[in-house]
Amino acid sequence: MTESSFGFQATALSIAISIMAVALVCLLSWMAWSRSGFRRSILILELLRISIVVAVVLLLNQPETVQRFVPTDKPTVAVLVDGSRSMDTRDVKAGEDRSTPPSTRRAAAEPLLAEETWKEFKDRFEIVLTPIATEDNGMGSDIGAALEKAREQHASLRAIVLASDGDWNGTTPPVQAATKLRGQQIPIMAVPLGSASRLPDLDLVSFDVPTFGVVSKSVRIPLTIESSLPRDHVTQVELKISDGTVIKHQVQVGAMGRTSDAIVWKPENVGDYTLELTLPEHPEEVVTDNNKREAPIAIREEKLKVLVIESLPRWEYRFLRNALSRDPGVEVSCLLFHPGLTKVGGGNRDYIPSFPESLDQLSQYDVIFLGDVGIQEGQLTTEQAELIKGLVEQQASGLVFMPGYKGYQQTFTGSPLDPLLPVVFDEAQPTGWGSRTPSHFALTEFGRSSLLTKLADTTEDNMQVWEGLPGFQWHAPVIRAKAGTDVLAVHQESSNQYGRLPLLVTRTFGAGKILFMGTEGAWRWRRGVEDLYHYRFWGQVVRWMAYQRNMAKGELMRLYYSPEQPQVRQTVAINANVMSQSGEPLSQGNVSVRLVAPSGRIHSVQLANTGVQWGAFSGNFVPEEPGVHQVKLRCQENSAELDTTIFVQGNSLEQVGRPARIDVMEELARVTRGKLIKSAELGELLKAVDAIAEPPEVIRRVQLWSHPLVAAILIGLMAAFWIGRKVVGVF
Repeated sequence: MTESSFGFQATALSIAISIMAVALVCLLSWMAWSRSGFRRSILILELLRISIVVAVVLLLNQPETVQRFVPTDKPTVAVLVDGSRSMDTRDVKAGEDRSTPPSTRRAAAEPLLAEETWKEFKDRFEIVLTPIATEDNGMGSDIGAALEKAREQHASLRAIVLASDGDWNGTTPPVQAATKLRGQQIPIMAVPLGSASRLPDLDLVSFDVPTFGVVSKSVRIPLTIESSLPRDHVTQVELKISDGTVIKHQVQVGAMGRTSDAIVWKPENVGDYTLELTLPEHPEEVVTDNNKREAPIAIREEKLKVLVIESLPRWEYRFLRNALSRDPGVEVSCLLFHPGLTKVGGGNRDYIPSFPESLDQLSQYDVIFLGDVGIQEGQLTTEQAELIKGLVEQQASGLVFMPGYKGYQQTFTGSPLDPLLPVVFDEAQPTGWGSRTPSHFALTEFGRSSLLTKLADTTEDNMQVWEGLPGFQWHAPVIRAKAGTDVLAVHQESSNQYGRLPLLVTRTFGAGKILFMGTEGAWRWRRGVEDLYHYRFWGQVVRWMAYQRNMAKGELMRLYYSPEQPQVRQTVAINANVMSQSGEPLSQGNVSVRLVAPSGRIHSVQLANTGVQWGAFSGNFVPEEPGVHQVKLRCQENSAELDTTIFVQGNSLEQVGRPARIDVMEELARVTRGKLIKSAELGELLKAVDAIAEPPEVIRRVQLWSHPLVAAILIGLMAAFWIGRKVVGVF
């Protein structure tokens, strides 16, 4: 409803001045008219003068119009109650009685959604009860968006009652929405729910099961336990395999921190399995629904193809070839150049007569070993080096550099293989360094935790094994490792201005992995133990390099992704190698991936061509849900499809057991000039709502004395008066 009125803001002084001014101008006008002989034109001119003065006098008393806007609609109070998964945390205590078990945050908020709670305010306010974040699909709760929505939907919004644990994870910060509410004088009555300190809990944070394993090969499965208990304790986790196998493993869980360990499982049969890890409940534990995790794994027969290229049959080459040939999961091909001899190869069925000529022949190899060979006549050509680079970069094959005392690998500097080298060679010493006294490896911090250097089951035993390995008497002329590489082992004694000389270095290049082995003494590891460490090391190298390439493959397509164990909300790069019906790499094509999340949500990714020569396609997506994602790779050109799964680790944004974020609720109440009310004090909340003032009248004043239109009219009258004087001949 609108009411309008007109009035003056006059004072006694302004009124006195007004009367005197009007009287004076009237007297002067009478005198001027009399002197003119009572001419009619002068009368009109003097009346105009009197009108101007009267207008100025009226403006001196500040005339104004007043409009009163009186609200007729009921003011709205929006009651927002958090319904996300974190509200299932059982940490709300009823008073000081410790014998009564705590209730859930959700149960503590239920009275605020009851109509009976607000019935006494029905006459004064429009009460709108709104549950927020009721569907937890992994996206979490967005308190800021809920506040913004309430502000936009209710034109007569007077206050907001927000009951939540303050755990928000949306795109709009709650304080940003609260700032807008403060500008409209809409307070937030914040009701924080839950305890600000974490409950006694054991949380199985991660269970890092690989995508696939190999039959009769041990699978190492890392796990992480987070404890909020005040004391250390020993527990026994239980791993159940879907075939009925049960493995028990003892873990020393540290207090108020994270404990990492691993379980080793050796599958005996091919197939798809589900692994379930269970952490026993602790007597003091309150939250128990995070003590179990499941993950799938595919166990398959293995047949990796390896190409070993060497110049001379040195000892390192001979024992490496034997190790790979005797591995039932590896099919090895050897290319021996024999410098100075016309015949290439060694006469065995493992040897090939020449370097693979076509892309489809070369692309079948999962790992390539480059021994003491280089780019020169009778060995590799620049074109062949370019093919090896493309195989690693575009098709995720592995590459192992194993230089020798001939120094042929120095020729890789400046060649297509130069970007793949993880180290910088010393050009002044191309043949490397030898000594009569054996030297030894020293594992770096990264090397101690790497699967490549794991020659024993425990960290302590592994360190003892490496310290006791027979030494080497020659090492490559390495100055330093390049940026972006991982140094697993260094020379125990030799160093330069860059530190100790790197001898075992890894890196990634494109989609593939690279290893540099800077000695030729690994064959000596067989002393006294035969094949125990030598075979295990090279077997781990081959499988580590070929793992990603063999995640999922069919007759015409291969799919792999990175990282190998993706987490929720982490960008996952999807790569595919696609062949035509004839077996040649597909240069152009329509290749797409269809992903189905555990909730049924479908996401499609169109892969872009990244390597025309190699049939390489890539794209990426960001998983929002943990669990198994069904993946279907399709190509229109070859009509092929490839089905696989991607297991995404992690938890939903909203988790049970986390401390309530009381500070968030306090800030919202403070910014909007509202009030923070304890969850147990429902009566205080009702009093705060009852104390909300009625919406004030909106008064709009239009001050005529300062209005631009009034000023323009006054100036126009004065101009007319001046012109009139000139017209009648008065100067």
